[in-house]
Amino acid sequence: MRKDSFIIAITVAVITIVFWALINRPEAEPPWPSTIQGFSFAPYHAGQSAISRIYPSREQIDADLALLSGHTHAVRTYSVDGILGDIPPLARTHRINVALGAWLDEDRDRNAQEISSLLEVVSGARNVVRIIVGNEVLLRGNLSVAELADHLERVRSATDIPVSTAEPWHVWIDHPELVDHVDYIAVHMLPYWEGLSVERAVDYVVERMDELKGHFPDKRIVITEVGWPSNGRTIKEAVASESNQATFLRRFLARAAEEGYIYYVMEAFDQPWKRKTEGSVGAYWGVYDTRRQPKFTFEDPIVKVPEWPMLAAISVIAALITFALLLIDSRRLRKRGRSFLAVIAYVAATAVVWIVYDYSNQYLTLANIMVGVLLILGMIGVIIVLLAEAHEWAEALWLREHRRQFMPQEVADEMLPMVSIHVPAYNEPPDMMIETLDALAALDYPRYEVLVIDNNTKDPSVWKPVEAHCARLGSRFRFFHKSPLPGYKAGALNFAIQKTAAEAEIVAVIDSDYKVHPRWLRDLCPQFLNPEIAIVQAPQDYRDSQENAFKAMAYAEYRGFFYIGMIVRNERNAIIQHGTMTMVRRTALEQVNGWAEWCITEDAELGLRIFEAGLKASYIPQSYGRGLMPDTFIDYKKQRFRWAYGSVQIMRRHSRTLLFDTQGDLTIGQRYHFLAGWLPWLADGINVIFNLAALSWSAAMVLAPTKVAPPLLIFAVLPLVLFLFKVVKLIYLYETRVGAKGIQILAAAFAGLSLSHTIGIAVLTGLFKTGLPFFRTPKQASKQALVKALQAAREETLLLIGLCLASGAIIARIGVESLDLLVWCIMLLIQGIPYASTLAVSILSALPHLPAGSIGETGSMRNTAQTVVGPKARPHA
Repeated sequence: MRKDSFIIAITVAVITIVFWALINRPEAEPPWPSTIQGFSFAPYHAGQSAISRIYPSREQIDADLALLSGHTHAVRTYSVDGILGDIPPLARTHRINVALGAWLDEDRDRNAQEISSLLEVVSGARNVVRIIVGNEVLLRGNLSVAELADHLERVRSATDIPVSTAEPWHVWIDHPELVDHVDYIAVHMLPYWEGLSVERAVDYVVERMDELKGHFPDKRIVITEVGWPSNGRTIKEAVASESNQATFLRRFLARAAEEGYIYYVMEAFDQPWKRKTEGSVGAYWGVYDTRRQPKFTFEDPIVKVPEWPMLAAISVIAALITFALLLIDSRRLRKRGRSFLAVIAYVAATAVVWIVYDYSNQYLTLANIMVGVLLILGMIGVIIVLLAEAHEWAEALWLREHRRQFMPQEVADEMLPMVSIHVPAYNEPPDMMIETLDALAALDYPRYEVLVIDNNTKDPSVWKPVEAHCARLGSRFRFFHKSPLPGYKAGALNFAIQKTAAEAEIVAVIDSDYKVHPRWLRDLCPQFLNPEIAIVQAPQDYRDSQENAFKAMAYAEYRGFFYIGMIVRNERNAIIQHGTMTMVRRTALEQVNGWAEWCITEDAELGLRIFEAGLKASYIPQSYGRGLMPDTFIDYKKQRFRWAYGSVQIMRRHSRTLLFDTQGDLTIGQRYHFLAGWLPWLADGINVIFNLAALSWSAAMVLAPTKVAPPLLIFAVLPLVLFLFKVVKLIYLYETRVGAKGIQILAAAFAGLSLSHTIGIAVLTGLFKTGLPFFRTPKQASKQALVKALQAAREETLLLIGLCLASGAIIARIGVESLDLLVWCIMLLIQGIPYASTLAVSILSALPHLPAGSIGETGSMRNTAQTVVGPKARPHA
């Protein structure tokens, strides 16, 4: 690592540590009393549950009471079923009083049995100081007020011990008639469920107590539950965390002593089984965890994350490793670029460390572990894609110089190699092909031939005029019609190799719609005087961007790859070869056995094989020929499907070489660019699965809101962060490197997003299927009608509707009071943007007379199709 890079790394490391320290500043709070008035006491251990009636043993209950002995005057229970009826005599041995509870629900027979058991326990217990018949029965709607009153009166008539039922404060306000049937008011004060911040929570409890006293001045009020969870979803301003739990309870206990409250802290021990009835937060109300260890300090200042020094150290180490990897072969990166990568590395590392730490603090079931594995895999994928995007961003903007910059050369005619230009064609419009051939005939180059290979066109009226025109152009133009000819475009090109003149040293390939500039060969062929160069590639470019708004959008989208991505890749000799405007040294083509007929992106596959042979390519970021774009959105999608599917074919065939063949000729930089270049498309494939899962989860939340909680916040945040990062990157690079204006950048973004689903489906298809046929991109096709345009976007439209309905249904049925619900709904809507883009672009393609307007002002963009490098011109970097 260079000295300035080391300084940058240390500086950002210090900032990272300071960040951890600032958010974890100790906060002094009142100390926990040596003995509190009471704990809510559910003695279940891990794997036990009140729902399934798997109860703790007598020994476990006794051990729990022994732990609480000396720290509390009393415990409050919820049921006397089974072994739970033994709590009073066990508590008496530890000098702990009991507020004895009976559980009531909609099962009337069980309720009667519970009341009978309660009275039996009370008759033999001398440390039961109060009785609680039912817990939030009215809140849940299990019983009517009259039914509950009957149970209360039965118990009151059988004992002199004070009797009540426990409900939240507002239930007592709403049902004042209930007060006539109790000896005291047993109230729950849980400001977390009210969505209050921890700073406001204690005052809120006092206010509600004063309100109850005002309504019922003649009744004693006992707070039978008061607490705050240490983990779980965020509700409005209420954040569940260990530090907030400690803060609330320590403040409340101090205030309760001042106010003279009788209370039971909710609760003694964490109860993981409550997740099934209260959601994930139900497991985390205990002062002690399931291992019976205190979850926070009782006296020392409170720190949000007590382990922060260790976490900060881990994040710094991880960031340093990540930063070092990003700087491999980046010596020419300016300080600004290295600083940018350092910040990204440290932010990513800190986020990963925090996410893993936060998730590890949960009680993990098999389902949690499976979700955690998926979360970690997804997080790693998002981080890798983000780092790759950041690396391209930095190298596109902040290189000191380009080490493989194209410099035109004037070379004597006798030194220029002979070129054989191959033009494959299938069912192409003859007028268009004649224009292509006329442009080739006008080339300013001494020695070349043109081979037109028409494969499998059935209609002679299509290929015969082209054959006749070749004859008129002279002997250097040769036409071949072959039918049948297997192998699609690759088959035609392999056939052309067999017919190539023996003296030809270079094979050039253009698509049948391309009109080349007269200096194409003269400017680019001198690159082959370097014997290491096997490929010379010029960008794809198009001449019909002004035709309508749809083509203007597509044109804006195409340019990003050729004037950003390809320039960055060229620095490490890792370009993607394209099947038009490309030239290949003939010996290299023969060395790697020609074009691959098994691959529908035979051009990119050939380029990789040539790199694997240890040869080099040169990319010229200037336009030397312009073709025609797809006329319809359907064809636009098919073209991108072919590119993405073919990329997966290549990835599967060459994965061993790219990943494991360390003895081969591929450099680290080449391996990196090919793998990193496929990552965004793989992410689109994963995104399809994610969206389907998100819709399923959202439907479950709407149908069963009490049983299905919203996903962890991070599930929504990760895709949002990646989406926003890519949008910002696109805007910045298109403006600085392509020279696009605002409307052109927006057009490029919409056009690119409109293909996301298509790419995702292509990737998933390529991972599990082989042998799809070659998709030809039609030229001068008839424009699609609006109905066909809508059909072309039917999958995306359905997904868009589904995501919008899911978000709306959650808002209507559940609300967005919690941060995780709000972010989840926002995420659903943002995930719909690519699908909305598909629908919009498809409709635009059905309006061929809609003018391109300012979108199509290519003259404002750098390296435009009209700009060609001449012998004395300076190329754009």
